[in-house]
Amino acid sequence: MTESLIWWSIIIYLLIAVGIAILSRQGTSESMSGYFLGNRQMNGFVSALSYSATTYSAFMMVGLAGLTYAGGVGALGFEIIYFAGVSLVAIFGPKFWAVGKKFNFVTPSEMLGHRYNSQKVAMAVSIASCIFLIPYAAVQLAGVGYLLQGTTNGAIPFTTGVVLATAIAIFFSYVAGIRSVMWTDSLQAIMMIIASTLVAFLVIQGLGGFGALFDTLATEHPQSLTVPGSGLFGFITFLGLTIPWFFFSLSNPQVSQRLFMPASLRSMRQMLIGFLVFGFIYTLVSVLWGFSALAAFPGLESADLATPSLLGSEFVPPILGVIVMIGIMAAAVSTIDSIMLTLSSMLARDVYANVRPGASEKRQLLVGKIVIPAIALMALGFAELELDLIAVLSVAASSGLVAMVPAIIGAFYWKRGTAAGALVSVIGTGAFVMFLYATGNSFLGLPAGIWGIIVSSLLFVGVSLATQPHRPTADEFMQAITDELGKKPKTATDRPSPGTTAYSKN
Repeated sequence: MTESLIWWSIIIYLLIAVGIAILSRQGTSESMSGYFLGNRQMNGFVSALSYSATTYSAFMMVGLAGLTYAGGVGALGFEIIYFAGVSLVAIFGPKFWAVGKKFNFVTPSEMLGHRYNSQKVAMAVSIASCIFLIPYAAVQLAGVGYLLQGTTNGAIPFTTGVVLATAIAIFFSYVAGIRSVMWTDSLQAIMMIIASTLVAFLVIQGLGGFGALFDTLATEHPQSLTVPGSGLFGFITFLGLTIPWFFFSLSNPQVSQRLFMPASLRSMRQMLIGFLVFGFIYTLVSVLWGFSALAAFPGLESADLATPSLLGSEFVPPILGVIVMIGIMAAAVSTIDSIMLTLSSMLARDVYANVRPGASEKRQLLVGKIVIPAIALMALGFAELELDLIAVLSVAASSGLVAMVPAIIGAFYWKRGTAAGALVSVIGTGAFVMFLYATGNSFLGLPAGIWGIIVSSLLFVGVSLATQPHRPTADEFMQAITDELGKKPKTATDRPSPGTTAYSKN
């Protein structure tokens, strides 16, 4: 795979993606809902592909493959736990959609601020999300840097890849907001799943087939087929990695914000089913990539170089390899796009609008657009640290974000939950998790991934029981869910015929 082939492929991808992004525009979005949520009119197919591309970014084909290379079959169990956590979308997705539609929520933090009748809660969730999501965005940028560096044997430096991904992400975010991101996501997801699956089969055939691959692993790397294997997936470590990942669909606002976007509950169901099918295939492919790299290239300097090493090897035809490389890069950019848009919407809607009461929708949108490049540059600076093991860093971000989970669950299922409980759990848990990571990620022998959900739950429940809830907003919130989810879908016979009063302007 030559450097010129890679650059020409990137140029062709950009021309196609830019064309799709421009075609996705529907006039000028002058509302927060239009720019950040696509006017809540996303269909199930596009939503499923976009949700998949956003979730399965550099983490999967670079991170999960690297985690498999380093820790063996335990990586599959780690990802299956995330799969189990997606069941939370089936439970909470319709509720998010219902209250979002009823109260015109743009961000998950705005939803929590309304439910607990507290601007401070909305601001705390927004700021905490920035603290933990900017490093996660940096992980995606680093994934692109490692990918381009590894596939060209250093001809394209790490920093060049990071800067390129940052520039592309900013551009797509500005073209048409979430609409351009979702439509370009769809292109990326289709390209990614087809090409990566084909490459997995080619590499395995090049290694002698499935039987030969696993014979090699059993003979030369037996620890990769057992748990804890090399020691990475000891029981405590496994729990520390998987607990935050289980709650990913609720705790990460760039994911939960998408629950406001489907045009209907039917579209949401299609999104969830499509995502599960995509994710199952992609998980198996990523793990097989990690095993294949271990068999073909034992002793790599960094586990995150497993995928780049495969793509640049003799097992993969250059054209197919570069397509996969572009797909991974595009998926990473997709996640960065989504994070930038979500964080910018939260800062504009829940921080700026609360600091400047009465700020118009148009003013909020302007502020949201202004902070997008600032968020991107902070992520770029963090990516330049070149920290190891993308998958572990991704979980570290989720360990902090899990602080929001008890408040989210309480918003829908516990009227006794209070603003003080939500505020203390978010701030206290976030500070505790950062302290643990700064001091070695261990307290009483347990990592932050385990402590996060324990501490946040205890703080939320304990402080809520010691303070008074705001009953009116709790009742209003619950009633809105009942009203919206209880509505009977319109059928052809329900629609008024032309000439009836329903068609009059009045």
